[in-house]
Amino acid sequence: MQSQDVAPRPAPASGSASDRVVDVEQAEAALVEHYPRLVRLAFLVLPPGLGRNRRVLTAHALTQRALPRGRTAAPVIPAQSDGREGDPGYAFVRLQVVRTALEAGLPLRRKAWPKRSQLPPLLPQVWGLRLFPRSGGADELALDQRLSALTGPARAAYVLRGLEKLPDSDVRGLLTAAGVADVDAALAEADSAQAEYALLDSSEFDPCSLQARPTDLMRRRQHMKAALAAAAAVAVCGALLGMPGDGWGPDGAAAPPYAQNPAARAALDPALLLKVPAAAWESSARTDFSVWPARGDLTGDSALLRRALAVWARPGETVQVSATTGTPSGGPSGPPQLLYAGTVDNARVVILYDGLRIVRYAEPRDSTKGAALDFARVDGADRAEASAVVLGRADGNVRYLTAPWVTKAADRDLLKPGSDATDLVLTGGTTAPMAGPAQSGPCTSWNVLQLTDASGTRLLTDLGELVPARLTTGRPGSVKDASGADALRAWAPYACSLGAMRSTGVRSVNAWTYAAQPLPDASGTADWVCTRAETWQGGGERVLAQFHTPGGGYGTVAAKAENVAECGAKDPQVLAGVLWKSGAGTWYLLAAGSPGTSSISASGGVRATVNGNLLAAKAKQGAQAELKGTLADGRAVSGLR
Repeated sequence: MQSQDVAPRPAPASGSASDRVVDVEQAEAALVEHYPRLVRLAFLVLPPGLGRNRRVLTAHALTQRALPRGRTAAPVIPAQSDGREGDPGYAFVRLQVVRTALEAGLPLRRKAWPKRSQLPPLLPQVWGLRLFPRSGGADELALDQRLSALTGPARAAYVLRGLEKLPDSDVRGLLTAAGVADVDAALAEADSAQAEYALLDSSEFDPCSLQARPTDLMRRRQHMKAALAAAAAVAVCGALLGMPGDGWGPDGAAAPPYAQNPAARAALDPALLLKVPAAAWESSARTDFSVWPARGDLTGDSALLRRALAVWARPGETVQVSATTGTPSGGPSGPPQLLYAGTVDNARVVILYDGLRIVRYAEPRDSTKGAALDFARVDGADRAEASAVVLGRADGNVRYLTAPWVTKAADRDLLKPGSDATDLVLTGGTTAPMAGPAQSGPCTSWNVLQLTDASGTRLLTDLGELVPARLTTGRPGSVKDASGADALRAWAPYACSLGAMRSTGVRSVNAWTYAAQPLPDASGTADWVCTRAETWQGGGERVLAQFHTPGGGYGTVAAKAENVAECGAKDPQVLAGVLWKSGAGTWYLLAAGSPGTSSISASGGVRATVNGNLLAAKAKQGAQAELKGTLADGRAVSGLR
């Protein structure tokens, strides 16, 4: 549970002309009228570490206990909308909800009695069922993860801004009244989270619209047969405080389990892990991660596998968790498939697959402290995209686990297309370590993994995630793997631009030379190349239009965009321009459209129109122009930006 910066509750100011008296009836009327909003507010402010079922019950308990015991002064913080404007009853109840929700996130201390809000709620209680809000989409999941990383006061500031529509001055006053010691720090931390306030109204965060699932029916039957209620309570407490195998408790890398049901227990049992036979891929119609066999020298280490499954089900606070964009990080719904368990450099590594995600658990070789858990989405992977997984990175080197159909692995510098690849030793599907792409400083090399199997050769590049991205070339809709001399030469000037696509869940990157433009002043011919990164989540695509002159080292990024269809299979067209200075010292606006562009016009700092897909017009240094194009079918297109 996160420690939170909350000061002792301040006494209300007396004698203020702006204080307004609230009695029980007025507060009760406000609570009943706005009960769903208040419970949602409590649910969002409560620490996510409580678990969804307890957060729901606690949110209802805190809201129902928010009534005053008699007549009291309301805080000088107005409500903002939905008929709550100026309602002192609502303002009072909201303050009580925020205060007690913040108190619920405080750590328990040995020398102090816990506050009532820090203990499990006595009421309401629902026996035999677990309650949780309806699931939202990937955006809601990502927001929930960002909110869980905030401290309680910062989370409260974010929710008051987004859900209550309070300006910062009112948020400051409410948090101060709720006992937050450093309000400025809370507001600054809330600023670090992306403002997606509309998502706070999602069903993901609605504790009044719930789904119900049974608890462990067999265990419940056993409890009913128990002779003494005390014995049943001891059994329940023992189940909650213990951890399957090796005694990992609340302070270990795996926190106590939040669900006790047959599916959850099966997902935590290493004996039930799916292990595919070594030759299954040879006869299977599928060629993806589902036919990878279990490899590594620790596939029989039940203790290691149990720890990996337990941490996946519920990682503790000390576990470093990362997930590629759009990848859910929840526990497995059933026994996953084991792909690897072994020693990699100075770590023990376990790689698992559940049909949607690749999950890597890693712990130090001589300890269980400092464990890490990484998630990567891989649904719909084909043979090429399921060719390799990153086992580990150390000292700038990368080690891969390759697919069982890979027959040869090599290391190639993408910036040197004329150089030979360096063979990598394959041992049980594991490659020898190879240098990874440059992370910082000048881009003098870009090492990629070259794999060969019966279907051909392909290139994969490490972009800082579990699954390397596939490199392709060609017109969108008919791309092919980047292999062969022509493809290597096509990629060489643009390899360093791959650094802009790190850690965004990239599935593949295509380079397409969509135009060749004769340069003015007899300066040769320049290439226009569009590189497009597709992602596993199906959104967040990144497109770069790059310009490369003869004799130039790297391509120049002329335009870039995200979440656009241009340069993709759905809309294989692109238009971009750049200011270029010839060897004679003359500045030009150069622009090029993809094949099928019938005309291009420039307006603004440069005015010119040309038929065809290439434009060259004299310009002044620093001039800015807007490009418009017309396709052969009459459709208008804009310049990529």
